Amino acid sequence: MLLEVKGLEVRYGGIRAVKGIDLAVDTGELVCLIGANGAGKSSTLRAICGLNPARAGSVRYAGLDVASVPVYELPRKGLVMVPEGRGIFPQLTVEENLAMGAFACADADVPRDIERQYGTFPRLKERRTQTAGTLSGGEQQMLAIARALMARPKLLLLDEPSMGLAPLLVAKIFEIVREIAAQGVTILLVEQNARLALEIAGRGYVMESGAITLADEAANLLADPKVREAYLGEGAG
Repeated sequence: MLLEVKGLEVRYGGIRAVKGIDLAVDTGELVCLIGANGAGKSSTLRAICGLNPARAGSVRYAGLDVASVPVYELPRKGLVMVPEGRGIFPQLTVEENLAMGAFACADADVPRDIERQYGTFPRLKERRTQTAGTLSGGEQQMLAIARALMARPKLLLLDEPSMGLAPLLVAKIFEIVREIAAQGVTILLVEQNARLALEIAGRGYVMESGAITLADEAANLLADPKVREAYLGEGAG
């Protein structure tokens, strides 16, 4: 198992944002974690990559205890996150942002990796000399994903990639995520758009108020009446 989370608890002061959850992602899987805003999804991702210290429980990635590894070393070991809000460098150009993503693998293959990202994201190639802060929201999301891929991740954590995007751009971003998974990158996707997430994932977890309430194959969750009513906007009966 590439990622194993057991009994994970995250607190902010006296608030338990994540309440002792278990989840796992195997090599080659695309797994989604869905739930309403404030359910604890982003806190879970941040704990997995060491940005939020776990109050209890454990996170093991590729056999390593994440708590024992400095956060800045995790990308070098293949654990990479695209944060909510994208987190690009707005004053740098598109190409400079991509080069920054390769800080953990500064070698002769970096220019080839940049060209590979331009193949996946042709719009970024068109804007390679443009400062990132002047890109549209969809283009910034593409850049954030491409920059993360520059680190050659073994496990890619995606936090709300559809947030704030128009429907056509959301569909494009999900198409790209599907393509990345097909190339062999393991993905844990946190997403409020439950339908799209479950349509591209193999398995899914449902999170409510800091707890995992359902876990199943994505197709089964899509067909579950409770999931359909709560997250897909379909009324009971």
